[in-house]
Amino acid sequence: MVLATLPRVLGPEETLKLPITLFTQDKKIKNVKIEIKAQGPLTLPNGSTRNVVMSPSGDLTVDFDLAVKSETGIGKITVIASSGSIQSTDEIEIEVRNPNPLVSQVSDTFLEKGKTWNGSVVPVGVAGTNDAVLEVSTIPPINLGYRLQYLMEYPHGCIEQTTSAAFPQLYLDVVKKLTESEKSRTRRNVQMAIERVKLFITRDGGFAYWPGYQDADSWGTSYAGHFLIEAESKGYYVPADMLKRWKKFQKNKAMEWRKNENAYYNTDQIQAYRLYTLAASGAAELSAMNRLREMPDISISAKWTLAAAYVRAGQPEAGKKIVSTLTTNIKPYQELGYSYGSDLRDKAIILETLTLLDERAKGFEVLKEISSQLSSSSYWMSTQTVAFCLKSVGLFVAQEKLGNLSFAYTYGGKTVHASTDLPLSQIQLPVTGIQKSAINFTNESGGSLFVRVINTGIPARGAEESEENNLVLTTSYYDVKGKVIDPTKLEQGTEFIVSVSVKNPGLRGQYKNMALSQIFPSGWEINNLRLNDDEATAKTDRGDYQDIRDDRVYTYFDLAPGKVRTFNTILTASYAGSYYLPAVSCEAMYDHSIYARKKGQVVEVVKVVVVIP
Repeated sequence: MVLATLPRVLGPEETLKLPITLFTQDKKIKNVKIEIKAQGPLTLPNGSTRNVVMSPSGDLTVDFDLAVKSETGIGKITVIASSGSIQSTDEIEIEVRNPNPLVSQVSDTFLEKGKTWNGSVVPVGVAGTNDAVLEVSTIPPINLGYRLQYLMEYPHGCIEQTTSAAFPQLYLDVVKKLTESEKSRTRRNVQMAIERVKLFITRDGGFAYWPGYQDADSWGTSYAGHFLIEAESKGYYVPADMLKRWKKFQKNKAMEWRKNENAYYNTDQIQAYRLYTLAASGAAELSAMNRLREMPDISISAKWTLAAAYVRAGQPEAGKKIVSTLTTNIKPYQELGYSYGSDLRDKAIILETLTLLDERAKGFEVLKEISSQLSSSSYWMSTQTVAFCLKSVGLFVAQEKLGNLSFAYTYGGKTVHASTDLPLSQIQLPVTGIQKSAINFTNESGGSLFVRVINTGIPARGAEESEENNLVLTTSYYDVKGKVIDPTKLEQGTEFIVSVSVKNPGLRGQYKNMALSQIFPSGWEINNLRLNDDEATAKTDRGDYQDIRDDRVYTYFDLAPGKVRTFNTILTASYAGSYYLPAVSCEAMYDHSIYARKKGQVVEVVKVVVVIP
């Protein structure tokens, strides 16, 4: 028998020892040839074969040097051990992932009919992570590819983020023509989101913020229910009992709602959206809607949302009357929790209301405001804001007839003519490594076009820098006895603790929905405290919710002004080699101005050499 052992994942440019263990009970087997085949981004820098003599005990371990290329993908190791006519094989597939965040670069132009533009495709990031898309539209650019990718790759998964990742995908087919693979992927993503939403159901029919929480989250319940209603209307299967219980929950909350200035989790905007979702589901609570309409001093955003609720309830004139004197200007703000809102999120709600009211001219002006922010890759948005913006744009363009979109482009020596009656076209451009390529574009439409080339990729390790803004982050490493250790060089088999402390300086008040992201080197293994009963050893604060995966730990928590919370993780230096410890980062999930990160570094796990006297 032959057994190869590798970590659960690897990273680009890492090197390690690949242990091969042989077992036999046949005393005649002595001379064994070991041959290794590496595929994908894996290489064997010091040879792939070795002849060994089996030990009398019947087992033997031999190390081979394994190196990872500067790229990502799926690697495969095949080990063949043979002695005469006897042979044994072992295979391992392993993911080579780059833990750094995705970055993008965009070049764009506004092209009048008949005009030509010469651009270039410049891949960013390491080979294997590169992607390039040509985006052409008759509407102001919304950076659809980048924003959707951000939603789908966002690592955290509360009820709001689970919903945000899937909701805009319901409207993709009215914005752009989907390929068969895109249709399949979109359908799979939406159905998976519906399945995941089931994990958040509370005993009273609402949806909690995290799986396992006992109490429903007010906005999250409305948001997830809204998604389920729209998904069902587009042919997706949604369990009837889940919607029935959700409607009952919403009705009860709508009828018992009373305005309270200090009830952050039950504001007039939260009530207005609750009423909107009930109307959208065909179960409008008109008495509660009328009561809210008659209340003095309700917010502008709540009025716009309530107007949309009246339209969905079959009373568009009431909706028009509410918004007849309303402004579309919203004061800048960014919520850390509650409704996870922002001024741009509320602009998206206004666009949706104007679309439902068939106020096309006013809606187009709001669309231009939204698109100017969506099109800027440097303008950060929360998952909530991105999802509402893409959803409202999809609803608007579905009812807008802008004429055929027609163009030609030359790339890689080939000229392609393309056209569609939809407002946006996206074309995947093949990328070879990090090689720059020219692209030539001609507008063959009857009007002007917005043209963009979007390059995305994951940068190489070491590109990040330590930064702090409105947050203080410190990391320390200890052995199990509490002695400070240096993590850059650990002996194989060492058990140790990484301790991360996060402090709120107190300048911005209470911090809600903080996310601490710790991604560990391939050669370190996480000791799951819940499985190993090591919580007493770690003496750790586990936060409000914790997600432990193969190579990383995500911790979610709130942080009061001036307070410090410390999170400990027990690890074992398991695999000899040289690895990369990615940056440790902490951020407010709904406010990009609150963050801190510590730069990554190369770490080494060294094999212990036992000297027998």
